[in-house]
Amino acid sequence: MAASITPKLCRLISGYNQTLCRASYCGRLRHIEDSCKRWLHNPRELKKFYKQATISTADGWYEINLDKKKLRTPHGNVFKVPSEPLALAVATEWNSQEIVVNRPNMHLTALCNSAMENPLQKTRSQLTETIIHFLETDTICYRLTEPPELEQLERKNWDPIIDWAAQRYGLEITPTCSMSPPIVSEESKAILRRHLMSYSDWALFGYHYAVDTLKSLMLMMALVDKHIDVETAVDLARLELSFQTEQWGTVEWAHDIEKYDLRCRLSAAALFIHWCSESSSIKQKASIAPI
Repeated sequence: MAASITPKLCRLISGYNQTLCRASYCGRLRHIEDSCKRWLHNPRELKKFYKQATISTADGWYEINLDKKKLRTPHGNVFKVPSEPLALAVATEWNSQEIVVNRPNMHLTALCNSAMENPLQKTRSQLTETIIHFLETDTICYRLTEPPELEQLERKNWDPIIDWAAQRYGLEITPTCSMSPPIVSEESKAILRRHLMSYSDWALFGYHYAVDTLKSLMLMMALVDKHIDVETAVDLARLELSFQTEQWGTVEWAHDIEKYDLRCRLSAAALFIHWCSESSSIKQKASIAPI
């Protein structure tokens, strides 16, 4: 069965095909190509089958109701979250859907599913070590020496984050200009381990998703600590790409789509971590529906 192709999608694909020939210098376009292919070859669209999403409480957890039916995870378990603000945000995601349920863009729902079902069956310790392991490939810890303009740009924008981490947490990290990984002391890893283990299980899933999205543990720590905002974190993570586009030009819509998609995913992860780390509730008058 072939996927339904709308005129808007046809224009998107046409523009995409034209940009492929002009974007050989930008390896990041590959994931956009893969996403388009998955979209086109997925014959199943989940059409909106409910009128309103509301929340309810059960055994100290918050559940999502689609009309009178409980929302369930991909494995068939009842969908439930530990905080009311998170439940309201997930319900808002479902209420914002129109004709078709756009699941790939429902980042909070996806994060909750991962935290509930833990598909890789990772323990807290394993999840923490995986996050720390990102330091070996942290974007801002790898520097280029050529061209000189880019080297200066990296020092100007990335060094302040390294300095902040040293002052805020006492981390000792030496960036690298070669294929060798950055130098991270064992004491620094121990500090990071204690810091991450202070988060809840759910927040750790959000942290892992965020670091994998941003390709930088340092930038994510600065974002969670509100030292930088989402836009700044994304701009710093894409510093080299931005330098390239200034030299060679942007690839029509591709770079903007990537940037705004990254902002959306990172914003969702930051909110997810925040709402899973604090105990809070919303007054009844602020709810989207009675509990």
